[in-house]
Parts: sequence; C-alpha cells; structure tokens
Amino acid sequence: MLDLRSDTVTRPTPAMREAMARAEVGDDVYGEDPSVARLEAHVATITGKRAALFVPSGTMGNQIALLCHCRAGDEVIIGEGAHCAFYESGAGAAWAGVQFEVAGRGGLFTAEELARAIKPPFYYHPRARLVAIENTHNRAGGKVFPQSDVLAIAAVARARGLAMHLDGARIWNASVATGLSVAELCEPFDTVSVCFSKGLGAPVGSALCGDEQTIVAARRFRKMLGGGMRQAGVLAAAALHALEHHRERMVDDHAAARTIADAIRKVERVSVWDVDTNIVNVDLPGVPAGRLVERAREHGVLVSPSGPERVRIVTHLDLPSARVAEAASVLAAAAKGAVEEARP
Repeated sequence: MLDLRSDTVTRPTPAMREAMARAEVGDDVYGEDPSVARLEAHVATITGKRAALFVPSGTMGNQIALLCHCRAGDEVIIGEGAHCAFYESGAGAAWAGVQFEVAGRGGLFTAEELARAIKPPFYYHPRARLVAIENTHNRAGGKVFPQSDVLAIAAVARARGLAMHLDGARIWNASVATGLSVAELCEPFDTVSVCFSKGLGAPVGSALCGDEQTIVAARRFRKMLGGGMRQAGVLAAAALHALEHHRERMVDDHAAARTIADAIRKVERVSVWDVDTNIVNVDLPGVPAGRLVERAREHGVLVSPSGPERVRIVTHLDLPSARVAEAASVLAAAAKGAVEEARP
C-alpha cells in the first residue's frame, strides 16, 4: 500500500533508527540533554535566529508563538485556511485567547490585503498584534508564499507595530522549490516554527525559533502546555539526521507530485491545482471526493479527502521513485472511474 495521505506518515529510515539508538541523552527539562542542545543550536543557525526550542509538535510551536506575542483579546491576521486556525482544535482561542482575522483569499495575501484587514485603533475593536504566514501553505496545495509579498507584508506589519510569525512546518519544501535559503525565507519574522516530522521524515518534533528573550518565555509556556520532555535526545537525534540527510532529496518529492498531477489532469471533468511543492489538490466538481479515495484504496494507494469534492495527495520519502508512475496511473484511473460513476 502506498500511503499518500500526508507527509506525516513517513517512517524512520534504518539509518535514522541507528542515529536514534546511538543518541546521547539527558534530562532536557533540566537542560541536560546534549542531543537536544545540538538540535536547537543547529536549527537556530539554519533559520538565522538566535535561539530555538524543541517542541513535540508544530501545533505546540504555533501556540507557544501566539502566547509569546499576544494577550487575551488580541487579533492575529492570517491567510485563509491557515493551520493555526483550521487544524489546531481551537487552541488559539482556548490558550492564548486570540481571535483570527483572514486577509486575502486562498491562503496567500498581499501587503495591501493585510492593511485592509487591520482594524482601526478604536477601543471597541480587538487589537491586531500579530501577522502569521504559513509557508508552504497546506490547504492552498503546498503553495509557496512569494518572498516579495512576505517582505512587503513585513514592512506594513512593522509600520503598524505588529509582530510576524512564520508557520514554517514545510519551509524546507519552500526552500528547495525557490532556491532561497531557509534563513533568507525566515529573516522577516520574529518567530518561526519548523517541523521535522513531515517531509524531513523524523518521527516526532518541531522547533520554535526566535531571539533569546522570546525562547526563554517559550520554554516556560512549553512546560505549562505539558511539552517538557525528559530524555528527548532520542527524538532530537532523528531530527538532526533528517536535517543532514533528507533536505536536498525533497526535489524528488516535488517531481513526483508533478508527475501525479500531470496524469490526473488528463481526466475529463477533473481540475488539478498547479503544483509548487509536494502537495496535489484535485477538485472533482459534482463528484464526492470519497469515490476517488475508495477507488484508489482498492488499488493500493491511500489519499485523503480535504473537502466534499476535493482530494489531497502528498508525496514524500516513503514513495519510492520506482513506484511514482504506478501511483500516478492508479490515481488517474481512480479519478476517471469516480467521474464516470457520477454521470447520470
């Protein structure tokens, strides 16, 4: 079975398991795990920030950022479908007490759209405090947020006294796709969350990066949220291995996604989004997404519905290059069969 539901389904490679087995460990709540310390220093360097904190998940990284930047009642401006509002169980309201305002449509937005989303500074409005950008944007089909727009947005945010947070769970994919370094992509932001358990293929973990003062505060919030880990070096070793060995190979995932998209695009009555990275969104107007999902499953490929008539396909390192053509053929046939079945 080829599992293309998400790049979170990847399993540690034998070499990664070996690195985990050999990891030096200590009690990280005491700040004594050498592998975690190495990971935090390394990812801070990669992102161009002064410090970093290892956290169990990207959701926790994003939520700690909200707690660091905001007070209850503040407003966070995001793109449509942003992970921190769409996939984090309402945590922004529950823990940081923030509300979200959407700028633009389709996940990405411009500086002009940001400016329109900021409410006037009247006492009866919520106070805008933070702009959060997701790059790449999951629900937008792995879309890369144009760096020129990021820089323009940052200029407006600074002028209006707003902080900037990057949900960079898949920033590694954005870097490979654009040729820009991770540090360059992260430079306009005060805080950055990055994920090791998606395209990089580690089993667990993310990091929140920023300046020293922010990360000191973040460490306390991590403990409050139950994210303090003891001998976490076993997990940090997997992330270190992934950063060293799995970043450059993401170009293969992007190529595989384009191959699959090109095959499905030939099916009548099916709309395939443009592919920037490793996510393929397929729209099936008038056809329940579950029909494609079930047909693909019957032929050995797992994919996920991401809307009533939309299917998401995600490529990753557990899709062997020798089986990309097979996956493309199965999914194209499943799309064709779903469309034909739905015809009156």
